[in-house]
Formats: sequence, structure tokens, C-alpha cells
Amino acid sequence: MSSPSTYALIGAGPSGLAGARNLDRRGIAWTGFELADDVGGLWNIDAPRSTVYESAHLISSRTTTEFTEFPMREDVADYPGHRALMAYFGDFADTFGLRDRFRFGTEVTRVEPAGPSTGGWDVTSRGPDGTTTTETFAGVILANGTLSEPNVPQLEGEFTGEVMHTSAYKSPEVFRGKRVLIVGAGNSGCDIAVDAVHHAAAVDLSVRRGYYFVPKYLFGKPADTLNQGRPLPARLKQAIDSRVLRMFTGDPVRFGFPEPDYKIYESHPVVNTLVLHHIGHGDVAVRKDVARLDGQDVHFVDGSSGTYDVLVLATGYRLHYPFIDRQHLSWTGAAPDLHLNIFSPEHDDLFVLGMIEASGIGWQGRYEQAELVAAFIAAKETGSPAADRLLEQVHGPRPDLTGGYHYLGLERMSYYVNKDAYRRAVGRAIKELSA
Repeated sequence: MSSPSTYALIGAGPSGLAGARNLDRRGIAWTGFELADDVGGLWNIDAPRSTVYESAHLISSRTTTEFTEFPMREDVADYPGHRALMAYFGDFADTFGLRDRFRFGTEVTRVEPAGPSTGGWDVTSRGPDGTTTTETFAGVILANGTLSEPNVPQLEGEFTGEVMHTSAYKSPEVFRGKRVLIVGAGNSGCDIAVDAVHHAAAVDLSVRRGYYFVPKYLFGKPADTLNQGRPLPARLKQAIDSRVLRMFTGDPVRFGFPEPDYKIYESHPVVNTLVLHHIGHGDVAVRKDVARLDGQDVHFVDGSSGTYDVLVLATGYRLHYPFIDRQHLSWTGAAPDLHLNIFSPEHDDLFVLGMIEASGIGWQGRYEQAELVAAFIAAKETGSPAADRLLEQVHGPRPDLTGGYHYLGLERMSYYVNKDAYRRAVGRAIKELSA
């Protein structure tokens, strides 16, 4: 029996589209699977597992986020919203002829190694009509994203009002006339607080630790476009940027936030200073961490309490690859243990795209991941020694991708990298495979 030659690509968001484009560039056959009815991933607000909301915009600017080979139009805003981004992904897919090989409305339910006679992977999927099909592929590329499975903490006690995770939030109309407590002050939590002040009776923000708040504009330009040259050493950049932030946004402690117990960039900063504006105007109150729930009362660790109608959990997301056994991804801790966050040491025909988080890495960082995967598959198919050399690295110690930063040891930081260190490592690997 002949071995399969087509790769299964799961997901049609930014990483999936980057994967499709780069497989095409190398002449590698692929079939795509996408649960939604269109490309765009989480930016498709109508998708079944989309977690974006009506007011969602990029927190990195257009020019630092876009695919390099496919810039956004000049008339697109500096920080476009989800509708503009959906149009961009649609144009990308159409320009490179990617749509016709994605099976939309199709959910992958199981991925497992095929029998030894054929090799590859069996992929079971359920189509729009409910029909279940199992097919064998040469390999599998997981690109189904990292922001779809809510992280729901177990809080002591019981809340008898309405409880929702930010993943279910779409419009601030749900807060009209209500007392709202948002637990967590990351980017989504602060966005929703800013939305809520125009509709809710009261808005409180419960925080556990301190944050660094980065403005979207400095000196009239998108802040992330000002330092695009040679990266500064970590400690120097932290020292300079901390001083700049204090000049432009002040000390968040003055607004009621705890002093951060880490240096800037050791956790993802909050790219939202509007929340500070509303706190300064009394529209939002900062509360301490939640101690326990009691009916509609919430007690905080400093002994204070408040009464609320709605509890919003802005508590982030968990990695979610439910259709494949964790052992295939060497998943022993908070995240799969993959070389460059891509290559499984268990299988040389299983890859993950998009399992990276880094300040400023943009979609181009995901595109380069896809370029590396396609280069490896092409090298392996031709028997290139470069593919064997990469596999030796896959089974060796993990490279340092921190760029000198000491990231917080939190679950959500378990696949965090420094964009410059990461892109250099991926670029070297691509060059070695393509030589």
C-alpha cells in the first residue's frame, strides 16, 4: 500500500493561512479543516469558537502585525478592528488561492497515528451535514490557535448573579444598568472595563498583581513602531522603557494597582491607557484579589466587599488540542514540550503552528514558523541531511528563546518567547534547511 502524500492542516486563522501559503510555496499537497464557515480564526466574530468582541482591535499596530509579503492597505487604521482584519484574511486567502482546499464547517474530532502499513496519521472529522469521515494523511499541522478554551478559576464560595468568561462577551449591552466586577486586568479585561463604563451602573476591576500599561501612541506614532532597529539588551530596554512609560502614563500604583513584582516585558503588558483615564475619572474602581463569593457579595483579600450583578472572568485561556492525545505532543506541564514550539520529539510528521506568544511578534512570526515547517518537510522528502540535523536538535536541549528576559513562571507564560531571539532561531533553521 502506498504512503499518503497530503498533509492535514487544522485551522484557517492567521497561522493556518500562513501554513497553507508556505506549503504551496514548496509544492506540498495539503487539505485544510476549519470549524467556522470562513477564514480568519478568532477574528471571525461569527465563528463557533471565536472569542473576539465587537470593540476588539489589534493591540499591536498594522505594520508590525501584518504578513510581510502581503501588507495591509494604506487606508487601514493603525489598529484595525475585527471587520477590517476579516477582510484582510479573506483577501490573503483569495490572492493565493487557498480557500478551495479548506473544508469549512468541518470539525476535527480525532487525530491519531495510522497503522504501520501506511504510516502517517488518521484524521477523523465531522462535516457540515454531520457525516463523520476518517482519512489518512502524511502528516498533521495543528494551527487551531491558543485563545479559544477559557481558563475558569475555582473561586471560593458561590456567586448567585450572572457569571461569564470574556470568551462569551460580545457587546457591552449585556451590562446595561448592572453592577459589574471584572476579575483580571489583562488586555481583554481592560478593554471590557472601558466598554462597560458607558452602560453599567458601576464597574470594578479586581486585580491580583501589578501591570505595566503601554500607550498605543507615543509622539504621535504607534508605540511599537518606534524601536524597530537593532534590539537593545533586555536590561537596558527595560530601564529605558520603564522611564518612558512613567513619563507618559504615570505610576499605575497611583491608580490603585499593586506595584508589579516583575520588570516590564517579563509578562505581557497591557496596551490600554483608556482604562487609566476612566479610573482617574471615577468610572472604574480597582479592587484587590477575590477572597470568596457569597451570593451577590464578593469579599476581597483586604477585607472589603462589594455587591454585583455580573461577574466577568478575564482570566485568560488554556492551550487546547482536544483531538490528539497529549503524549504525541510531549505535553507534561502547562504546555507541549516542542522544539521551537513547533516540532514534536515524538513524531517527525506532527507540527504545531501559532503556539507562541511574544510582545511584537505579529503574524509574520507565525508565517516564519510555517516557512520552517514547509522547508523541513521538503528537505525530509528529498532525503536532505539538513532534515536529519534539525531532528537531532528536536531531540536535544531546548534553545534559549528568552532574549535575556526572566518571564513569570505562570501557565499563560509557558509558551512565551522573546520575538527577536525566536525569529533569529527560526531564521537560522530555515537557512540551514534551504541551503
